[in-house]
Amino acid sequence: MSVSGKNMVARAKRRSRRLCFFLLPAAPEVQYGGQAVIEGVMMRGPHKTAVAIRKASGEILVEAEPNSSITARYPVLKLPLLRGVVALFESLILGIRYLTFSANQAMEGEEEELSTRDLVLTVAIALAAAVGFFVLLPAGAALLLHNHLSIFWQNVVEGLLRMLLFLGYVAAIGRVKDVQRVFQYHGAEHKVINALEAGEDLRVETVRPYSTLHPRCGTSFLLLVLVLTIVFFSIVGRGGITWRLASRLVLLPVVAGLAYELLKFTGRHLNVPWVRAIAAPGLWLQKLTTREPDDGMLEVALAALEAAREEEAR
Repeated sequence: MSVSGKNMVARAKRRSRRLCFFLLPAAPEVQYGGQAVIEGVMMRGPHKTAVAIRKASGEILVEAEPNSSITARYPVLKLPLLRGVVALFESLILGIRYLTFSANQAMEGEEEELSTRDLVLTVAIALAAAVGFFVLLPAGAALLLHNHLSIFWQNVVEGLLRMLLFLGYVAAIGRVKDVQRVFQYHGAEHKVINALEAGEDLRVETVRPYSTLHPRCGTSFLLLVLVLTIVFFSIVGRGGITWRLASRLVLLPVVAGLAYELLKFTGRHLNVPWVRAIAAPGLWLQKLTTREPDDGMLEVALAALEAAREEEAR
């Protein structure tokens, strides 16, 4: 492989690694949701999931497939809280697949491609690092203050530290050029979904004025998780470092399930003032994870949505 080819492979791997923490698509179980991928957008509807990628030639490549979920075989998993955890893992799996697909399209013409195994390993490492950095590190740091603060204030400090680490991480990766383009596609995905839900005629010129922010975004979900950890982890009594860290890991799926339910609730009731107040911080945070897209990016997002809606149209 040429030096330039190796550089492209390395760059694609770095872009995938940076995106691993943001694999959560907006609203996994609502009517339409999506996520940005490398030079493209994935859209998921009630019947189909589709991805549209802008190739180096300028052509838009679109792939679509029927949806499948483990909840169809095990209806008990549709119960509140459980469905959030299931949706989270299914969304993560979809994110890995389509991120792999988009990364390989970005390296079109090169000899080496990213395999699913490569990206699964990358995601596993990224998730382990995220849990260590955003969950275990703040918990351990707060425990050092046990001689100075009550358990309540230890948990408050832990939560605030976790929030600062998260905001710093988002702000830092947002300065990377490759990630900025993904954030533009993230904004394009939101604009298209907002236009769809407003009943707009879906064309680039009609979608363009809509907001890059959306109440069901995965960024809002992550913020809800961070806030709820302060509440839930406060329930856990005193204990040593092993107990403190283990309790965080055990309660994390519960927190994620509740955050998912709260995200669905706020998405359905934004007309209520106090619900808008709950959703507002998540929307503010999205200003860090979205950018204003160009018309070509909107065209890609529209192509993905059109393919995901094909079954509905028929």
